Amino acid sequence: MSNLGAINLLNFLFFFLISHSGNDSGSLAGLKAFTGLEELVVDNNLLGNDLQLPRLPTLHTLTLNKNQISFQELLEHLAKATPSLQYLSLLGNEACPNQLVSLDKDEDDYQRYRYFVLHKLPTLKFLDTRKVCKIEQQEAEARGAFMKVVKPKLSDTVHFNILLPLSGVFAKCHYVYYGKHSEGNRFIRNDQL
Repeated sequence: MSNLGAINLLNFLFFFLISHSGNDSGSLAGLKAFTGLEELVVDNNLLGNDLQLPRLPTLHTLTLNKNQISFQELLEHLAKATPSLQYLSLLGNEACPNQLVSLDKDEDDYQRYRYFVLHKLPTLKFLDTRKVCKIEQQEAEARGAFMKVVKPKLSDTVHFNILLPLSGVFAKCHYVYYGKHSEGNRFIRNDQL
């Protein structure tokens, strides 16, 4: 199945599982005819941020491993298009910050990602390789909206403010103590003792 759009889809309306992995197609055109689809495996397909799924109300399993998905706004689209989604895997994508994608990511980055995904998709029971526990779901409800990692936009022009050193001031300090407490032996030298 190298191109889902080229198949006569009327014969396949009641598919249970479609595995469209490793085809490097970059598109899922033609899926809207599969309204009864329950599982969709589209690993290693060069799918990017422009991924648009048709409404698949019975889809409960979706794996998008090793694609080119780099931002998590896709989750809002998935929440609308797949209301019954219970299993999602985004491993190997830039959006899923784990050590498969980048060695500078750690477990804390991955946990923040899980909270954010579970906040956007509260029906999930399994995310990537781990089952969603009740405590994790509660934490996602409470703090998941704040877990999105925001990166600063790179500007084409870089402005440097060159700071000049402050000019020195030479003056005599006139300090007179008028307090009622003694300043101690501050003005007595060692040879006067």
